[in-house]
Amino acid sequence: MQTFKYRAQASDGAVVSGVMEAYDEFEAVEELRRNYSVVEDLQPIKQKKKFNIDINEPLWVEDKSLSLVASQFSIMIKAGLPMSRVVELIADQTSDKLMKRILTACAADVSAGYSLSRSLEKNGKKIPAVFIESVRAGEESGTLEQSFDSLKVYYDRAHKIRQKVKSALTYPIIVIILAFIVVGIVMVVLVPTMIQMFENMGSELPWPTRALIAMSHFFSKYWALLLAVIAAAAIGIFAYGRTEKGKINLSKLRFKIPIIGRIAKMNTAAQFANTVSTLLGAGLPLTRVVDIVSRVLDQRSVGVELAKCVAKLETGNSLGDVLKDVNNLPDMLVEMARIGEESGSLENTLHTIGEFYTEEAERASDRALRMIEPMITIFLGIFVGFIVIAIYVPMFSMYQGAAM
Repeated sequence: MQTFKYRAQASDGAVVSGVMEAYDEFEAVEELRRNYSVVEDLQPIKQKKKFNIDINEPLWVEDKSLSLVASQFSIMIKAGLPMSRVVELIADQTSDKLMKRILTACAADVSAGYSLSRSLEKNGKKIPAVFIESVRAGEESGTLEQSFDSLKVYYDRAHKIRQKVKSALTYPIIVIILAFIVVGIVMVVLVPTMIQMFENMGSELPWPTRALIAMSHFFSKYWALLLAVIAAAAIGIFAYGRTEKGKINLSKLRFKIPIIGRIAKMNTAAQFANTVSTLLGAGLPLTRVVDIVSRVLDQRSVGVELAKCVAKLETGNSLGDVLKDVNNLPDMLVEMARIGEESGSLENTLHTIGEFYTEEAERASDRALRMIEPMITIFLGIFVGFIVIAIYVPMFSMYQGAAM
């Protein structure tokens, strides 16, 4: 519930001011009009927020928590419990702090007579639109239990995919970090100890040695500046990626990068097919499904193009026809969408093709990760070989000169 301050005019012309509680502005205006002839002003009273940051609370609700909550909702609804009691019980049982806070706020709204989807929309800003819209569709069609079953499967699969990707990336990331640490130690600590010996030789040094000394001087003198530039670039890219324009441009760039572009294309196709299938299963109309999917796709450039398809669908075009104009969606996905629509089995067809592209994305990711390991090994081998040549060639020259 929100608190509003208002100024209204009674039927006798008297101006009345006061404070009231309501779910939103629409309900507040409706309530005021029952008692007053004119509502002159209505302003929400902003609550003072305590500056209390919990570093253990995630920035968004994780897929694992969404899957577990969906499963709990489905079980308790089957048991015949009232929705207000269901939300209270799940809020008490969940260990996810963010989800607990959201559900606790929802429990108060649901107890006051509001729908679960409406309260989630108000309190669950960090819950995906797919989850909220599926709940809304289940409430409207009377199939809320089935909607939660579908959401449970959807987010359980999404969680497993994310965990697999994290596990696969752990080793290469550790190796890359260690490689940079080794290179830094060699250039800043080891090489400078050899420079004095080379400088005392008095003879001209070979170009590999001169190049190594120049790199060592650069890293020793500018290592702090180099780290600052890298950090600034990373922060700049991150900040740019938070803007709408940045999301679109970085998404387009990602599709153009070899190997990574193919993985992004497969992942986008899988996310599109799986999400559309889930929302259609919840009972949402196709135009509303495409509108929701356009807002939740990871690749924003594809989402923007999908948003333009909604108007075309509303004028009677088929899904297969409008998807032809969307870049970076595989041709097979477009053709299967057309076949599924014509056969009346779009939900099942997209579910099948979604599983196919999920497996394709996993295979492409595995191949890319397998390529990283030999590339790192080759890089380290070339670097170590260069250092050996740069150090030992002048040493051999020195020994030969001493022997003569």
